[in-house]
Amino acid sequence: MRVLVTGAAGFIGSHLCRRLVAEGHEVVGLDDLSDGRLENLADVPEVRFERADLRDEGAVRAAARGCAAILHHGAMRSVPLSVALPRETTEVNVGGTLNVLLAAGETSAAVVFASSSSVYGDQQTFPLREDLAPLPRSPYAASKLAGEAYCRAWWLSFSVPTISLRYFNAYGPGQDPASEYAAVIPRFIQACLDGTRPEVHGDGEQSRDFTFIDDVVEANLLAMRAGEPAWGTVVNIGGGAEPTSVNRVLEIVAELTGTRPEPIHTAPREGDIRRSEADISLARRLIGYAPTVDIREGLRRTVERFRAARAG
Repeated sequence: MRVLVTGAAGFIGSHLCRRLVAEGHEVVGLDDLSDGRLENLADVPEVRFERADLRDEGAVRAAARGCAAILHHGAMRSVPLSVALPRETTEVNVGGTLNVLLAAGETSAAVVFASSSSVYGDQQTFPLREDLAPLPRSPYAASKLAGEAYCRAWWLSFSVPTISLRYFNAYGPGQDPASEYAAVIPRFIQACLDGTRPEVHGDGEQSRDFTFIDDVVEANLLAMRAGEPAWGTVVNIGGGAEPTSVNRVLEIVAELTGTRPEPIHTAPREGDIRRSEADISLARRLIGYAPTVDIREGLRRTVERFRAARAG
């Protein structure tokens, strides 16, 4: 099968490319390299890479030609960045998704859309279920909610098979700790390995449903192969366990690295939610999703890979 992965040079996209190539698929990777890095695809030369902006309708259409599925992960993905650049976030995340859906309609491809648990905002009921009213707090969250709506509309209006996956804090080997907007886990690992003080936003008691990258990749392949009952739907992709506080993540990373870090507490990030916890029962039923990697094992694997990369 020929598959297009947008955001192919990013964290999740590059892992998807690796798995698809390993399974014998023909993979086209599209990325503008504004955030992703070509080095992430160095070990999968089989990927036909196209450097292009999602806002370029013609480039997206050309990359999608002949594809049976599109795993759409290209986006401006940071909550703080979306607060700083709301117009650009909307143009890329909403306009880019529209271009993907238009291309999918032309080539009869199924679309798996990378959404986000941030669409829920701050809720009072946990775990979070897909039938809760979304309360997005940031332009990023709003753009992902809009993408979900477009995907559902394309299934209902044009019979383009779509499914939206609401990711809950994906993490694992390959996340870049260098970015100003990097996720907390790679930054904690790097700080502990460097012997520097890790930065904790707020009091650190905000909790997250962390989801290991291998489970995220598996969810995509299951969604890509799903039948008609799943099309047009939105499902949660979480870790399948109790949420973990940011402070607890740092404790585990410290244990795994044999360090005793003294964190620096800074102001809470604009647009951040306090708690996330996924009800994954709908994903289990519709696509057979069953996460297998808990937070301690996932962090162990991630620290191990960070150490190996530093050793050269």
